[in-house]
Amino acid sequence: MQAQPVADPEGRYGVRDERLLTGATAITAVRTVASVVLAALAAHEQSLTLLVVALVVYWVGDMLDGFYARVRDCETRIGAVLDIMCDRLNAAAFYIGLAWLQPDLSPAIFVYLAEFMVVDCFLSIAFLAWPVRSPNYFFVVDRPLWLWNWSKPAKAVNSALFAVLLLVTGWMWLGLAIASALLVLKCVSLHRLAAIGLPVPEVRG
Repeated sequence: MQAQPVADPEGRYGVRDERLLTGATAITAVRTVASVVLAALAAHEQSLTLLVVALVVYWVGDMLDGFYARVRDCETRIGAVLDIMCDRLNAAAFYIGLAWLQPDLSPAIFVYLAEFMVVDCFLSIAFLAWPVRSPNYFFVVDRPLWLWNWSKPAKAVNSALFAVLLLVTGWMWLGLAIASALLVLKCVSLHRLAAIGLPVPEVRG
């Protein structure tokens, strides 16, 4: 199966001049450090409240850096990769803290971490094989993959649903079912990505 990229005559989604330091990457760095520090303090103080604050800082900061990048027109591929990596660090800090505070939730948490930190991470950085700025624009490469993984509803389910249900209900089996379903979806997405085939760059002599 060969992907048929959507035309982008205005260059709205394509590669542009890259730079590391932008307002958006500064926000990414600040929210990452703040969330990780709060999660560490939460584990040290055995405080679920502090851990939830760490999660909120992560989520709000993640929305803010993306919003800033779009509004100020400073989206870069470097920034997108940094955002993806920092998301994994923030998620790991929160979920390992939650497993520390509530060990009975550990089976669900570690299935989710396998999905989010390995399979979803690979899917997310695969955008680098095409001339788009971030996974948010993967619809120009393959719309079903974008719908399943990076549309707003997909992001909400992947990032928020699992955490909220665990915190509200405390039901490990429900969390395990959601984490397992997400893992299956990501594996299906990985199969579709492999069927599309990642472009191989030419080696310049």
